[in-house]
Amino acid sequence: MSLNALSFPLCCIRSSDIQISRVRAKKTVRASLPRVSSANWDDGKEESSANLSVTCSRESEKRIREQLSKVEYSVSSYDTAWVAMVPSPGSPQTPCFPQCVDWMLQNQNSNGSWGLDHIHPSLIKDALSSTLASVLALKRWNVGEEHVRRGLHYIGSNLSCIMDENYQSPVGFNIIFPGMLERAIDLGLDIPIRQHAIQDILCLRDLELKRDSANNSEGRKAYMAYVSEGLGNLQDWNEVMKYQRKNGSLFNSPATTAVALTHRYDVKALDYLHAILRRFGSSVPTVYPFEMHTQLCMVDTLEKLGISRLFAYEIKTILDRIYRCWLENDEELSSDMTACAMAFRLLRMNGYDVSSDGHNFHNSVQGYLKDMKTVLEFHKASQIKILDCEQVLDKLGSWSSSFLKEEVSSNSKHSSRVISQEADYVLKFPFYANLERLEHKRNIENFDVANYQILKTSYKSFCTSDDLLKLAIEDFSSCQSIYQKELQHLQSWVRENRLDQLGFARDKLTYCYLSAAATLYPPELTDARMSWTKNSLLTTVVDDFFDVGGSREELENLISLVEKWDGNHEKEFCSEHVEILFSAVYSTINELGAKASVVQNRSVTGHLVEIWLSAIRTMMEEAEWMRNKTAPTIEQYMENGFVSFALGPVLLPALYFVGPKLSEEAVADPEYHELFRLVSICGRLLNDMQSYEREGKQGKLNSVSLLVLQAGSSASIEEAKMEIKRSVETSRRELLRLVLKEGSVIPRSCKDLFWKACRILHLFYMNTDGYTSPKEMVSAVNAVIHEPLKISHLLSAVPGENTNTNSKLEPESV
Repeated sequence: MSLNALSFPLCCIRSSDIQISRVRAKKTVRASLPRVSSANWDDGKEESSANLSVTCSRESEKRIREQLSKVEYSVSSYDTAWVAMVPSPGSPQTPCFPQCVDWMLQNQNSNGSWGLDHIHPSLIKDALSSTLASVLALKRWNVGEEHVRRGLHYIGSNLSCIMDENYQSPVGFNIIFPGMLERAIDLGLDIPIRQHAIQDILCLRDLELKRDSANNSEGRKAYMAYVSEGLGNLQDWNEVMKYQRKNGSLFNSPATTAVALTHRYDVKALDYLHAILRRFGSSVPTVYPFEMHTQLCMVDTLEKLGISRLFAYEIKTILDRIYRCWLENDEELSSDMTACAMAFRLLRMNGYDVSSDGHNFHNSVQGYLKDMKTVLEFHKASQIKILDCEQVLDKLGSWSSSFLKEEVSSNSKHSSRVISQEADYVLKFPFYANLERLEHKRNIENFDVANYQILKTSYKSFCTSDDLLKLAIEDFSSCQSIYQKELQHLQSWVRENRLDQLGFARDKLTYCYLSAAATLYPPELTDARMSWTKNSLLTTVVDDFFDVGGSREELENLISLVEKWDGNHEKEFCSEHVEILFSAVYSTINELGAKASVVQNRSVTGHLVEIWLSAIRTMMEEAEWMRNKTAPTIEQYMENGFVSFALGPVLLPALYFVGPKLSEEAVADPEYHELFRLVSICGRLLNDMQSYEREGKQGKLNSVSLLVLQAGSSASIEEAKMEIKRSVETSRRELLRLVLKEGSVIPRSCKDLFWKACRILHLFYMNTDGYTSPKEMVSAVNAVIHEPLKISHLLSAVPGENTNTNSKLEPESV
């Protein structure tokens, strides 16, 4: 029979049209996070240094808040050039947007090119494309003869890059650049390129059009409309206008909209371009509007760097607005597959009710191009499954996983190094099998300082900034120094309680603390980390005592002492081992109970004792099975086993220290018990799959061996493990559903801790019994607690003040 009957579904990804309103910056005061008492190791110097650090970080926080409220755009020479080519409706020999022509004349780079200054060498094709478009715009109106000459010289000087596949190509480059070159020839421009080279370039478009000509999918049709700049009279402009959006644009692309206007007058398209120029003056971005995409990227970046807690108000404001747009099927969101996938993941994980039905990735331009960034976002979204009926997420996850593996293994040139590295990491460590602080450190060390993105042209993404990097570095480093001191305090606690004198016990203090620090990472959660770590180590030692270290008399003596919970117990110990164990449990639980009672404003020590008593009674039950060589049924084993796994004494007391009040009614609620049961089942079964061989040699039965035993000869070890794996997936999915469910009597921060515990367990037992292994998790311990950030390459790459005033678009008026 199945080990766990709980199973639920999840929703998929959808998006739609949306009108973006200006978001004004608001002055906000970050709510103080709940403070809990910490160990007494602070001194005056550290406090002074901390105050200075806080002052510096507040400046960074202020600037980040402004970025969250007011989205910035990167100027696009390429798109501005195409807008400059639009003729006046009533006077085709004059430009409709002369201010764009003037901008082209004023913003040529010193080397004769147009585009982002100081461009990365791999983006030379983008500079060539922007330069040729700018030359066409100036030639169209017969102005800037010297600018045109210098632009053509730049193109001729970099001719070899056009055919070189080692350089990153903008979207549609092999169609658009040849099309623009053909147009330049028709305008009589003297192109400094030999005739055979011109023919080779023109052939690029022919090959591209033939390559997938049999593909009649909606995705390809949309793509061909999107790259209309390169097709000219080959294009069916009536078909292209079918992709016009409610705001009048084609694909929110000023360039595509502008080229359509040069072939077919449309008042809505013209109004769209006028609206952009009213906002930005004389130049345009490569995508507009793009607010939602940018804000979602920023929220995602804050979470990935581990500093989202500092911007809780701003993030909620953004997600509330995104959710309204999701429900309204707003076009800006629904037409952007990357934003759509991010929105689904961020909204669902933050407790918003979103459905997985309705997206159509493969019919989009991004789907046709199999854009790696978009596929990666869809892969992440596919993992947030909470309902059985969400098979669409299973299919999406399977397809995206295969695609990403192929791209990573082939070292594809079509995506950036940062995206490829992230894809490799996500494939190795699913979101349910990693530790947050480990992920934060990796993301900080791999932070994309330049963060250039590329569509039909490159643009500077303002989803990242120096302030984000600096604040994340400061936060991680500050927390790491706290972790080191806390670990020293815990090492002293071990010695004071003589736990190091128990020869039968595993020394797992650093692993226990790792699981606390990597998830309960904010600096103010010292007491939660202390509770988690001390109880985790005590349960490990007690478990070893019940498994190998204690006689039956000693085990019964320990249980009797916990049942009495009496301070006058000096003469009741039957051995020194029992004395050490009970004294450590007794003093620790009373200390933690007293602190938790202050935080909760009610006595909770009795509850902590009950949790411990339940755990050791079930451990005794397992010891009796082993001693008597009794084989329980799988149902009996699981009913006892999810408690004997001993996550209760670790997880449940820590809930009292994470911030909000946890009432007696909440603790007694069935949902509280179900959350604990589900995460404990995951832990028990994950442990069993990795430890069944070792435990079998010790004479112990677990779920793997019991399933084989119960099935007789009809089930193999692998079949039993597959059934257990399905049960883990079912329990994990149902756990996530309960954690994300709104209207719960359990505070969300408390429910989150159940999910964090599940992630810890999946990582520890991913490849082996990582908790028992002396080496498996050592690198994780060092990364979170001991090793400083490796960021010298980032600090050298962080630019000084930006001297290129033309890289950023600013509104004409505020």
